Amino acid sequence: MKSQNLNLNNTNIDFIFSKKNKAKIIKILSSYPSGWKISAVLPLLHLAQKQNDGWLSKSSIEHVAEILEVHPMRVHEVASFYTMFHMSFVGKHVVQVCRTASCWLNGANDLVELCKKKFNINLNETTSDGLITLEEVECLGACINAPVVQINDLYYENLNVELFENILDQLTERFLIEKSNISNNKSHKYSKNSTNGKG
Repeated sequence: MKSQNLNLNNTNIDFIFSKKNKAKIIKILSSYPSGWKISAVLPLLHLAQKQNDGWLSKSSIEHVAEILEVHPMRVHEVASFYTMFHMSFVGKHVVQVCRTASCWLNGANDLVELCKKKFNINLNETTSDGLITLEEVECLGACINAPVVQINDLYYENLNVELFENILDQLTERFLIEKSNISNNKSHKYSKNSTNGKG
């Protein structure tokens, strides 16, 4: 099954920075001159996206704007410009395949087609289990090692179909292990709390 990304920005989802991130924000803002809080928009958006499971909701953008004391549109125009920010729900692993000249000439299209076939999704869609989101992006700045794919914060260079499939298999295997561990922990917790029929 495949699942298209849901644009949840118009829903009423509250967002506020955690205590830990609030401390980071104080430190970040101290690096900028008084009256120039807007200069911290990129690091604050990064924090917001990381806290919000990899994407920026409308309320998270508004909260950043409130901290920076600017109109929300000024934050939104920055967030919507960069491909590193996601304006709707994304999977646990965002697979971004470079589509510009060097990567295209060296087989980037084959990598995209592999991902589509393997996970039964198209570009800008997310698997139904929330594991993978597939995107094409402009130059990732590693042309000498094309084709290049960015998965979350990591670069994978000099790829071919076989290497890329191995990487995707590792992501899937890790995901299944994590789900299994969560399930086992829940079962263990239930077992510990069971009274075995005793009052």
